[in-house]
Amino acid sequence: MKRQIVLIVSLVCGLIAAILTRAYLTVKENEIKAEKARLVKKYGSIDVLAFNHDVPSGSVLSKADFGKLTVPAIGMRGQAVTEENLADVIGRKLVIGRKTKEVLFWSDVEGGDPRAKGLSSDVKRQMRAMSINVNGAASVSGMIKPNDHVDVIGTFNFPDDEGKIKRGDPVTCTILQNVLVLATGKDTSKSQSRELGMVGGSNYSTVTLEVSPREAEMLAFAEQIKGRLILTLRNRNDTSSEKELPQVDYVKIRQEMEELNLKRQQKLGGR
Repeated sequence: MKRQIVLIVSLVCGLIAAILTRAYLTVKENEIKAEKARLVKKYGSIDVLAFNHDVPSGSVLSKADFGKLTVPAIGMRGQAVTEENLADVIGRKLVIGRKTKEVLFWSDVEGGDPRAKGLSSDVKRQMRAMSINVNGAASVSGMIKPNDHVDVIGTFNFPDDEGKIKRGDPVTCTILQNVLVLATGKDTSKSQSRELGMVGGSNYSTVTLEVSPREAEMLAFAEQIKGRLILTLRNRNDTSSEKELPQVDYVKIRQEMEELNLKRQQKLGGR
């Protein structure tokens, strides 16, 4: 009889312990869900690839290995492989073994992120990337961003017929029109998209442009002779090109200042 009582008490204690454990785990699960919901609300969420089963190191990845998992974007964007990049990992080797429901990161895949190959992959064939020095005013107060299009204007002291440079008689002219900006400082369009979709800051002293080899020579010479280069920002949909733009000096300004202001007022009045 005594033995039966002890057995019953043990069963009851075990049942109570199981109930309490389950209650504790439920509370913790709810806390985790609440924290996840808070992070999603604050930082947004992304759909990433998660493993359907355990996959050992060295395995060749296939579509059957993955499912979709929605997670808070913080700490994941640019690091975890998203659902839209599934095709970029199929057929590649896993360098670190992963367990079921674990997230796949680019660092887990042999070769890493194919988008992180540097600026050279963004430069079109037969074109070149060239950086020029700019300050805040010369780069439209630092508002120029990667993928913008700009015109390049230069101010120089050209030599006279005898080869002498007259320092007090500068000339300004448009050197290049509709030039693609590849980077501002070290920021490229790819690096900005990885940083939670945030736009890079305006603290940069160089702008990298996509130019042809001949255009690169002109810009290099312009900087070598201490010319001042200024960028003007274009509307992203404007691909027009001005023809026969004149060189501007003091005489040209005096001659055309009144006419240019009159044309500007007529345009503003026609809006």
